[in-house]
Amino acid sequence: MDAPGARALCSLLAAVIAAVLLALPAAAADGGSRVLVVEFDNDVNPVTQGYVQDELKRGEDGGYAAVVIELDTPGGLGSSMREIVKSMLAAEVPVVVYVSPAGSSADSAGAVIGQAADVLAMAPQTNIGSSTPISATGEELGEDLRKKVINDAAAYIAELAREHGRNAEAAEAMVRDAANYGAREALRRDVIDVISPTLPALLEEIDGRKTVPKGFVLETAGAEVERVEMSAWKRALDLLIDPNVIALMLSLGLIGLVVELWNPGLIFPGTVGAISLVVGLYGLQVLPVSAAGLLLMLLAAGFFIAEAFIVSHGALALAGAVTFVIGALILFDPAGEAYQVSLWTALGIAATLALLFGIALNRVVKARHNPVEVGVGRLVGDEAVVRRDGWVAVGGELWRARSSVGAPLVPGDHVTVEAVEDDLSLVVGSLHPTERP
Repeated sequence: MDAPGARALCSLLAAVIAAVLLALPAAAADGGSRVLVVEFDNDVNPVTQGYVQDELKRGEDGGYAAVVIELDTPGGLGSSMREIVKSMLAAEVPVVVYVSPAGSSADSAGAVIGQAADVLAMAPQTNIGSSTPISATGEELGEDLRKKVINDAAAYIAELAREHGRNAEAAEAMVRDAANYGAREALRRDVIDVISPTLPALLEEIDGRKTVPKGFVLETAGAEVERVEMSAWKRALDLLIDPNVIALMLSLGLIGLVVELWNPGLIFPGTVGAISLVVGLYGLQVLPVSAAGLLLMLLAAGFFIAEAFIVSHGALALAGAVTFVIGALILFDPAGEAYQVSLWTALGIAATLALLFGIALNRVVKARHNPVEVGVGRLVGDEAVVRRDGWVAVGGELWRARSSVGAPLVPGDHVTVEAVEDDLSLVVGSLHPTERP
């Protein structure tokens, strides 16, 4: 190849290389960093715990620049909260908690989850705090237990805040004094890291920030945002672990099984009862259950079932109703107001059960006071119609009959059965004239 040709070829190769190099930044921009936004607008419970943990794993495996948890929660179970916190602390991807949109809050367990984030941000007109542990009935704990639980929770949230470079004392006050901060107050007290009105503005503001203590350098400016929310299946599971739904399912299961025991072979009540019990037991398996509450619920079921076979004049049904209410109210271990059976729900279910068994009891008593009606003796007192002399129709059947006064029977006359003779013929008498058709 001559010199001019070689120079032309070199120039062409240089142009191609330059074009490729110029295209690389654009390609990087087109397929640049991605941020996974996890919508969390629910209670903290085993279902939402699994949801968050799955999405954190997805954020790690998918090579996302950050996982942003958009948080709006009243709190929930302490056990689920701690599992979420552990997953956040162990995550190999930056985790940002953003209390958003306006009007949202990160209360109770939500405030602790926020302190575990690499970056904790809030939108204007949001609040965070009120993390004082309470009992399952929503009341304060006993003095000794209160000290133990609060000291543990305060140390936990303070350590999380301190390790992430935030105000440990202000965070601890959210537990000890139920302190609650608006977004601007939280920023002023160094409880949070950033206030941002929108997610894009937040991603721009935190870009380049180095997180503490993990040392991640955030690359979120202009990142592609991918949103995820709880699937319909997880929302259904979340509904099934509602304490009120669990109590309702257990009571439906009890009713179905008792009705099936009363009337073997109906199938439908037993099937519905079995399904309801399985659904209720699923909820009991997921939520932390009080042994005393569960035993009282079983005792209530025993009282109701015994009432079906032992005539106690309602005493067992009443005992079952009272035991059911007490057991339902203490069925779950202290877990916050969101995880208790409503008093009115418990009373409503107990009253319904007592009413159903009361109606059944009333029918049993009436049946016992009614005369025994078996065989042809049941026809005495019934009205019959004369079909022809010597024959009457009663109860859908033709019977031989004679008049009690020896008079002939006139077809079409209405008569009354007065007795049944040994040969199974009937003795009939005329109706009062006013009773004739």
